[in-house]
Amino acid sequence: MSLANPTLEDVWRLFAETDRLIKERSQETERQFQETERRFQETERFMKESRRETDRQFQETNRIVKQVSKNLGELGNRLGEFVEHLVAPAVVRLFRAQGIEVHAVYPGVSAKRNGEALEIDLLVVNDGALVGVECKSKLTVEQVDAHVARLEKLKRVLPLYKHHRVMGAVAGMVVTETVAEYAMAQGLYVLCQNGEQVEVRNPAEFAPAVW
Repeated sequence: MSLANPTLEDVWRLFAETDRLIKERSQETERQFQETERRFQETERFMKESRRETDRQFQETNRIVKQVSKNLGELGNRLGEFVEHLVAPAVVRLFRAQGIEVHAVYPGVSAKRNGEALEIDLLVVNDGALVGVECKSKLTVEQVDAHVARLEKLKRVLPLYKHHRVMGAVAGMVVTETVAEYAMAQGLYVLCQNGEQVEVRNPAEFAPAVW
C-alpha cells in the first residue's frame, strides 16, 4: 500500500487490519479478564475453605480445652477426696500403730519465711513429732526428691516445729514399685491406694528418716 497515494482498496484493507487487531486485542483482554476472574474465584474458594477449616480446628481445640479442663477439675476433686478421706485417716492409723497419739491434722499448709516458701498437702502433728505428706495422682521420682527438699527446710519455714521429729510420707493414687522403693530408700513412708483403702507399703521393720 502506498502511503502517499492510498487507494480506496488500501484504506479498506487498513480498516480491516485495524479491526482485526482490535478484535484480537479485545479477545485477549477478555481471556485475561476471565483468567483473572477464575483465579479470584479460586482464591475466594480457597479462603472460604481455609476459614471453614480454621473454624473447625478452633472448635475442636475449644472442645479439647474444655474436656481437659473438665478432666483436670475431676482429677483435682478426686485428689482432694483422696487426701481428705483416705490419706489423712491412713496417716493417723500409721501414727497410732507406732503408739503415737495424733493431736492435729492440717491439710493444705502454706508458709513463707525469710524468702523460703513451703507448701505441704497434709501435716499430721502431735506434741513432739509430725509427718509431712505429699499427695499425687501418680507419684514420680522427681516428686519424691522435691518432697525430701521440702522436709529439709520445714523447720526453717515453720519454726513452731523446730523441736519436733519431722518425718515424711508420700501418697499416690498410682505408685509404681520402682517409685515406692525409691521413696522408701529416701526414708519416706509410702501410702498407696488399694481399692477403697490406702495401705502403707513400708515393711514392719522400716525406720523412717528424721529431720
